[in-house]
Amino acid sequence: MLAVNKIHVLDAATINKIHVLDEATINKIAAGEVIERPGSVVKELVENSIDAGATDIRIEVMGGGIKSIKVTDNGSGMSREDVSIAFLKHATSKIRDAHDIEKVLTLGFRGEALSSITAVSKVEITTKRPGEVAGTHVVVHGGEVVSMGDAGAADGTSIVVEDLFFNTPARRKFLKKGRSELAYIVDVVTGNALGHNDVSFYLSHNGRELFRSPASGDLFDTIVHIYGPGIARELIPVNFTNDLVQILGYISKPGFTRSDKDHQVFFINGRPVRSKTISDAIRLGYYTMLPKGRYPVALLNIKLDTSEVDVNVHPTKQHVRFGNELALTNAVSEAVGSILSETELVPGTKETVTQTKLYPSPSIEVQEVSEIQTEFKVSVADTQRRLKRTDRYLTQTHEVTKTGPHLELQILGQVDNVYIVAWSGGGLVLIDQHAAHERILYEQVLESGDGRVQELITPVNLELNSKEKVLIKDYLPYLEEAGFVISEFGPDSFAVTAVPHILGRLEDTTVVHDIISDILSGGRVRDGTGISGQVYKSTACRGAIKAGAALTREQMENLVAQLYRTKNPHTCPHGRPTVVTFSRPYLDKLFKRI
Repeated sequence: MLAVNKIHVLDAATINKIHVLDEATINKIAAGEVIERPGSVVKELVENSIDAGATDIRIEVMGGGIKSIKVTDNGSGMSREDVSIAFLKHATSKIRDAHDIEKVLTLGFRGEALSSITAVSKVEITTKRPGEVAGTHVVVHGGEVVSMGDAGAADGTSIVVEDLFFNTPARRKFLKKGRSELAYIVDVVTGNALGHNDVSFYLSHNGRELFRSPASGDLFDTIVHIYGPGIARELIPVNFTNDLVQILGYISKPGFTRSDKDHQVFFINGRPVRSKTISDAIRLGYYTMLPKGRYPVALLNIKLDTSEVDVNVHPTKQHVRFGNELALTNAVSEAVGSILSETELVPGTKETVTQTKLYPSPSIEVQEVSEIQTEFKVSVADTQRRLKRTDRYLTQTHEVTKTGPHLELQILGQVDNVYIVAWSGGGLVLIDQHAAHERILYEQVLESGDGRVQELITPVNLELNSKEKVLIKDYLPYLEEAGFVISEFGPDSFAVTAVPHILGRLEDTTVVHDIISDILSGGRVRDGTGISGQVYKSTACRGAIKAGAALTREQMENLVAQLYRTKNPHTCPHGRPTVVTFSRPYLDKLFKRI
């Protein structure tokens, strides 16, 4: 018999009465805005360490941070007087009044971190300022100080956080599996290492070292440690300055892209932020050199006058507002465009890239032939590789049923090499060739329990960042079930030796990186439910023919025939329609015939 928890229902009189919440409840609610998961704890503590001038920060995590988190630094530490009020809400050493917010350069300033952490966990702090004889040791459980006294300690601060959300079980219930939560922590630590490459960061999990930054003061060295030499080799340095901004960092060559924005990391005055404005400006700088749906790698530190950026938008301080967003967009796109132009990675791009503006001049200019050729060269290589795979697949002989809707369709041709146009007795039919092929491949890999794989002549080494290295071990069973054979060479090195047979011989190995990246970027491993389906969908999507691929009539007929053999021919695995029909009566209405 299903056990149902007893639900306490408030009567109307109670609901309508306004209550003033007690301090403990207020603190728990406020903590929820700042502390969402173990990664939030690490973020706040690491930022405090950086603000304290630490040059060495150690993060030791147990059980994905759910069990315990320990952050130790060699910063300025706290006096007994400071530590006694550090747990109070809005207690901070960074600002004194509202005017200071406009010029704040520290990562923290709200005075919410320690109070929020201690409100929902059990915390132990040992801290000592340089020159003091003894340090201070404090224990706080759920916001209540349990003990405080003198302690022997090294200069700096050590904070241990245990049993996160022990007093808010609903929050604890929605935490993910330990390794998934660990991935968020890795993101936080590596992000701070990129933004503060003169600081030594050390991260361990369950006693095993995961990451150690070189602390060389060289951003490129840190990139090699986090992303690996393969990605680092594809990067170009950016050094741009104008009256508004200074932009330093690295972007990838146009031919080296990713299927998502996970490899884009931005800092505003050393503060890690998420910004669609900056990401869009980077894409604008690449102009026509990026295929649709592809994103460059970008690691940029943008320095602005503090009056030009508002960091007080959200409690986590990861989102900011710019005073002159248009000027910043133009600066970032110009920085990217100019460095690509100077590098001359693609012949003829110089004139094209430097003309990029957010609001172009209304004057009409005639394009040079070199500009047109540049756009063509950028896109044709990928298209040729896809067409080879498409041609092999769609010209194969497949057993097709003798009855079905496809037999009533007369193929008329293609629209813009994206949609197949057909006519049936009932009206005009448009078929999305990518969505249709995606549905076919998805059901094939879903139903082919034979585990057929295509051996790769040369294994594909996976260039994984630190977060992906943590996640991939959880995903290996599901990737292997879908037909990917992945070998582990050492604790953090992986290579793909075989792929699902539906991907063919795979001349373009980028598709392997894209599929793995698609899966790992989700970071959602709880009990395996839905993960295999996620792998299958991504494999089908990446293996399917793309919009822009020209097909012969035979290929179109074969594709349509296979589509109507599937169990659900009308949508792709992601739910988009594959077929749209315009009935004859509807067409007659459009032309006012009826």
